Amino acid sequence: MSIPKEPRQLMINIMYLVLTAMLALNVSAKIINAFFVIDKGIKTSNSRLADANNTTVRDMERNAAQNRERYAKVVSTAKEVQAKSKEFIAYVETLREAMVEQTGGYFPAEEATHGGQPKGYKNKDITTRYLVNQGNGAKLEQKVNATREELIGMLRSMKGTPGLAIKEEELQNLENSIALQITDKDWKKGRGAQNWSEYTFNQLPLAAAFPLMTKFQNDMKSSEAAILNYLSSLIGKSEVKVDQFIPISSPIKSYIIAGEQFESTISVGATSKSFNDNVSIRVNGAALKVENGSAKYTSGSGEPGVKTYKVEIAVKNPTTGEVFSNSETFEYEVGRRSVTVSADKMNVFYMGVENPVTVAAAGVSSNDLRVSFGGNVSRTGGGGNKFTVRGTAPGKATVTVSGGGLKSTSFEFRVKPIPDPVAKINNSTGGEIGNGVLKAQGGVIPVLEGFDFDARCDILGYTVIYSPRRQDPLQAVNPGGAFGAQARNLINQAKPGDQFIFDNIRAKCPGDAAGRKINNVAFKVQ
Repeated sequence: MSIPKEPRQLMINIMYLVLTAMLALNVSAKIINAFFVIDKGIKTSNSRLADANNTTVRDMERNAAQNRERYAKVVSTAKEVQAKSKEFIAYVETLREAMVEQTGGYFPAEEATHGGQPKGYKNKDITTRYLVNQGNGAKLEQKVNATREELIGMLRSMKGTPGLAIKEEELQNLENSIALQITDKDWKKGRGAQNWSEYTFNQLPLAAAFPLMTKFQNDMKSSEAAILNYLSSLIGKSEVKVDQFIPISSPIKSYIIAGEQFESTISVGATSKSFNDNVSIRVNGAALKVENGSAKYTSGSGEPGVKTYKVEIAVKNPTTGEVFSNSETFEYEVGRRSVTVSADKMNVFYMGVENPVTVAAAGVSSNDLRVSFGGNVSRTGGGGNKFTVRGTAPGKATVTVSGGGLKSTSFEFRVKPIPDPVAKINNSTGGEIGNGVLKAQGGVIPVLEGFDFDARCDILGYTVIYSPRRQDPLQAVNPGGAFGAQARNLINQAKPGDQFIFDNIRAKCPGDAAGRKINNVAFKVQ
């Protein structure tokens, strides 16, 4: 490979030599992930801009309803701008998806390390081939500048519309504020590149191309917002009013290990560039350096435990001079690496019911955990660090945990059937019972006493033995829990001094292959 003369390209190559060397240190994932973190942040900004733009258009339509004829051109131009923005963003997305498709698509979302990321995230050939050699980068450059000119043309077409006071100076200032643009000075200052697409995309990893593509979409959304705010001002509204600012803390990790440094990016939930120049941020009373509306806060880890920090922001409206302020307290936790496994209900797994299980590994993200179940148990649901399992047979089961730097560790659990239910009549297992009370009962009820799971057992049948006072006993076999005709006939004959025995009661609980014999119930009629 020849050594490039262009400084920017040389720097890119050097960066990837460093990246290759750092692979031995197992930090390559963090470097690659940084590109996707940036891409995600820009997408979040795009989403907020889209919501604000939609609100602006809705407000314009409502305000224009007072004089539809006068403001019809303003509203129609706003919708044309939004349509052009949607078209441009979709075009950029097709470029991104084409490169992803040609490099194998995306990793499954549940994949631990690169879930949702393109499989070819390190691929530098696809960007060079598709965007530089095949000319799609040049087409993107043409699309950017052509879209800019179309937006300007839409604005210029409004000049002279009756009832609208549009000044040339305002249009010129608005054109200068449109961020969507690519000029020769963007790349000709470098040496070695033949054009903008080569300067921008040659030998660029696909991961790094993601935030670049999203940045162009952001330029489009920002340009759309600038135009819509101006159009809104023509019908009595200068821009979308901002009446609340929320401090945002974005820690690299909210759980750190003793000895590590805690780092978080503190920012303000606002997208106005004019406001960003008038932002102050304090953490625990100390002022931080603000750049583009954000500040970085760092703190040592200290002893294990939950740490808190208070963020205070103040934003000055550059137009009115009004100061908006807000504060919020955030927290993070310092811990030591360890792992524990516990059944949420008790330390056994029961057959026939869903046993909730939580796996907690201090210092390890739940996304990095690997949990498997073996022995007489099967997993029935859940994910991350919370699962449900069901016992399949009496015996033992194992839970094996690994991932996130943890050595594979197995934990043993017992698997047991659901405990025997207690047979009851009138919520009693026997003794004395009133004649009328006995006759009012509907049958034998199985009760799982002290069992915390949502399970229900059924009575399969029993024998009713009726011993009238000074007479020979009578009996009837009753299927099911409710009193059948024969059992009911015996019970209806009950008199004070008589005895009843409900014998050979059999019940079946969830997970049972066959019925089980449980306690007898005996009563003396009062």
